[in-house]
Amino acid sequence: MNKLSKEYLEECKNALNVEQTHSLSTTDNWAHVNRELVHQDWDVLYKKLAEYADETAVDNESVQTLMKEHFEIACRFYTPSKEAYIGMGIFYKENEDMKKFHNSYHPEMVDYLGDAIVYYAGNNL
Repeated sequence: MNKLSKEYLEECKNALNVEQTHSLSTTDNWAHVNRELVHQDWDVLYKKLAEYADETAVDNESVQTLMKEHFEIACRFYTPSKEAYIGMGIFYKENEDMKKFHNSYHPEMVDYLGDAIVYYAGNNL
């Protein structure tokens, strides 16, 4: 994520804001989402991802398989654009509660996940 320009990161944050706001307003605040199941699925995924965070590059096939799963879970809310998906990684890093939550799985999870999101988005979205 550090290789992206400040302007592009800002564009991604804006895309996330616009797309989430639209989705929330058209879905009665994501009433269609089984939040308990989403949190369970993300918990399982983050535990798996944490096993890779110390020594495995984010472009690793197994890591990217997990990122495909991460994207699919995110799509239960709405299907984000490439920029909005990257914006989600930025949000995880900049929001203290989200940062603490993700880093509870691994001390560097937010940075690792952000880089994995950027790689996934750049190659699949």
